[in-house]
Formats: sequence, C-alpha cells, structure tokens
Amino acid sequence: MVFNIDDLISKCYTKQLLLPSQIKELCERVKELLIQEGNVPQVKTPVTVVGDIHGQFYDLLEIFKIGGYCPDANYIFLGDYVDRGAYSVEVITLLICLKLRYPTRVTLVRGNHESRAVTTTYGFYSECMRKFDGPAVWTYFTDLFDYLVLAVVIDNTILCVHGGLSPSIHTIDQIKAIDRFKEIPHEGPMADLVWSDPIAYDTSTDCPENYFNVSSRGAGYVFGKAVTKMFLEMNQLGHICRAHQICMEGYQIMFDDMLSTVWSAPNYCYRAGNLASILEISPSLERYFNVFDACPDNERDFKPKQHTRLSLLWDEDGSVEKKKKILGARKGHAHSLEEYEASIPEFSGTIDKYFT
Repeated sequence: MVFNIDDLISKCYTKQLLLPSQIKELCERVKELLIQEGNVPQVKTPVTVVGDIHGQFYDLLEIFKIGGYCPDANYIFLGDYVDRGAYSVEVITLLICLKLRYPTRVTLVRGNHESRAVTTTYGFYSECMRKFDGPAVWTYFTDLFDYLVLAVVIDNTILCVHGGLSPSIHTIDQIKAIDRFKEIPHEGPMADLVWSDPIAYDTSTDCPENYFNVSSRGAGYVFGKAVTKMFLEMNQLGHICRAHQICMEGYQIMFDDMLSTVWSAPNYCYRAGNLASILEISPSLERYFNVFDACPDNERDFKPKQHTRLSLLWDEDGSVEKKKKILGARKGHAHSLEEYEASIPEFSGTIDKYFT
C-alpha cells in the first residue's frame, strides 16, 4: 500500500480512522523524526502554544480554525493529547500526521498522560481496544510517546513544559541530559517535568515558597514564586509556559507574570463548563491568550465556517494590536457525554478529583 501523508491527513481531518498498518508505519516514521530532536528543541516566534486536548477532537479542529492551519501557523503542543475524551485516537493520529508532514511547524511535548501506566486507567487503552479489536494500536502509540520531547525554549526566552519544575533540575542543560526514550518513571526529574504544579503560597503555609513540596497528585512537586524566579534567573529566561491544570477562564497568569498556564480543552470531560485558550506569541515576545469555547453540537463536522474570535494583528514592529470581536454567548455543555461515558470508567465525585 502506498503511503501518502497528504491523503492520511485528509482522512484524519474528517475523523476517519486509519488502518492499524498505516498507524504502525506512521509511528515508525515519526519516531525517525523525533529521535533527531533533542530533549529541549529551540523554536522561533511567531508561534502558538496549545495546552491539554484530552481526546476532544472537535475542539482540536476549533483550535486550527482559530489559530490557523499547518503549515501557515507554527504550533507547540504541550502534551496530554489522549485520555478523558472520546476521540483520543483521532486526536493523536492527526497530530502526528501533521508532525510528519510539517516537522518544523509542529512540536510535540510529552505530557503525563503520554504513558502506558496512565493510559491504561484513563481511557486511551480501552478506546484503542474498542476501535481496533486489540491492543496493537495502543502499543504503537505508547511506544511513540517515549520519543516525544520534554520541553521547548522559544527564542531563548520562554520555557515551555507540560507540568513544571523539579528540585533535581536547576538548568536547561540538565533537562537536555535526561534519557527520555522510556516510560515516564514514577519519580525523578523526568516525572517532575510532566507532573509538577505551581502554587501560590500564603503566609500560613508550612512550606516556604522558596522550596519544593510534595504534590497531592502522588507524583511531582508543587513550587512557588521564589523557585520560579530562581530558575528563570539562573537560565537567563523570562517566562515559563505550561499546561497540566484546568483553568476555568482558559488560562492563568501567576507570580508577577513569570509563569502562565494554558488550557486548551473547553468544557473538560464534557461537563466542566470551562473556557479554553491558545497562547499566541508574537515576534516581539508579546503573549496573547486567545480564548474560545467548546465546539457546539451542530458544528461537529469539518465544514468551513466564519469564526468570530479575538483577533491578533501583528504590526510591522512586532507589537500587538488586539481587536476584540464578539465570541458569542456561552454554549450548552453536554457534548457527547453519553459516548464519553461509554468509553471511560464511571465519572463520579467532584470534578477536581479528576483533573490529573
């Protein structure tokens, strides 16, 4: 069978499943690309940073409608492509197809859900079993996950990582030295990069903000403003951009603008009711969070449409002119919940419990 990447991309955009043999060859070809990338590749502006997607395929299409399609736009995806949502296979297949077709325009960072251990629990494994009648495709993808990069540096100024910092990592060179071609360990610097979270300490805490503290997630650490400032100064960086935590308004800025979280899965788990965002970074390193809502049910196909948005226009000097347009009223939040619950273990209890 002839391998035509453009044909595969066309199928992926219309949510068609590829054959297991095509997915196997696709993963092998993308591995050959990724093995040539270091743990921390450099990416130039302008660039758009995307947070967690979690199998929400139609919302991924919204991201491309808002931010632009490859190769016209340059993207960094910060991980957690799979689990939770109903279309993890379709999401990761489209993204790695785009990586293969436009290797310098798509950068894929590893998240904590890009692992064998997590995907067996939170939906991706069972989705692969259901859609392909066996675990082979899950194995192709999870083997590929071992090749994803751990972080990105934008214009020598902004560090992008899925989770956060580590008490074992003081410099970017230490991230570059990690052996990443393996399953995410339960502990250590590689685990910390995908599991850790920033936290705004108050004066009553038992842990001063200039230290790391054990995370309640059971993996990684929490860290505060002083740790963030020290890391940035030591590495001559200006900002840390990460994902990993839901933000009800789509993003969060912390520590006097030293760190930000971008979250790109609107109405997370088809019931959280949150907004989402993508982070657009200009050639002058100005950052702009482009906020969007979940794709409504009646637009869950691939028909082109006029999309109202918060526009971002680059002036000749690289400065940002924001031109606000109406996003429209918030949509209802009951997108494909039945299909979601059919593929994921019973979702119960408080929402916060499941935001891993």
